[in-house]
Amino acid sequence: MGHRDKVKKLGRTTSHREAMLANMAMSLFSHRIIKTTDAKAKALKPVVDRLISTAKQDTLHAKRQVARTVRQKDVFKKLFNEIVPQFADRNSGFTRVIKLGVRRGDGAALSVVELLIDKKKEETDKKAKKGAKSTKTAKASS
Repeated sequence: MGHRDKVKKLGRTTSHREAMLANMAMSLFSHRIIKTTDAKAKALKPVVDRLISTAKQDTLHAKRQVARTVRQKDVFKKLFNEIVPQFADRNSGFTRVIKLGVRRGDGAALSVVELLIDKKKEETDKKAKKGAKSTKTAKASS
């Protein structure tokens, strides 16, 4: 029975597990989708959901709390400027875990973790940014 087992230890020490999940969360924020083992995916989901829920508060305290986990500045900015606004109308369930099957080498169960962001919105945001950059460079060269 799994009573009182709140944390999946994943065969690692606490510091290693926390660092690994923080790195996986940063990878998820930067790439929108990552492939990992089933156990790691299930452990990552609450971490990412909690980070996004905290980031949605958009206060200085919330930013400092998120910055404890998301240590890369570019990923931190992407989280607050691009990812969080897309979850404005959603209260929870920011990620999805999809099982893929087993890995050929060792038979480990594999899963994909993805943010539930509309690809269309993400692509239009990128195009808008590129357009804004080109107009800035055109104005600067004039």
